[in-house]
Amino acid sequence: MHMLYNSDHFAVVQFEVPADAGSDGGAATARGGYEIVDKSARREIFLEGAMARSFREGVQALIESEPSEDEIDAFLSRYTELAQQPVVLH
Repeated sequence: MHMLYNSDHFAVVQFEVPADAGSDGGAATARGGYEIVDKSARREIFLEGAMARSFREGVQALIESEPSEDEIDAFLSRYTELAQQPVVLH
């Protein structure tokens, strides 16, 4: 688990789950994804698979333009509009 971004409005954590070698001795691909938390709305979304790859590509393109915190937050808000899972603190 790696904290990638943390602002007053959002937090982004990357999860990496190493894959075991396949039963035939071949290497399997790693699994994982990104959790995006909208602190204001108290909702989170977990992205994996194709959506996680699309998110990673969007972040890489955004970083090349040296964005401000507001620009990063605007990018993240596009994903958190889909968030349905409430954030519960223990």
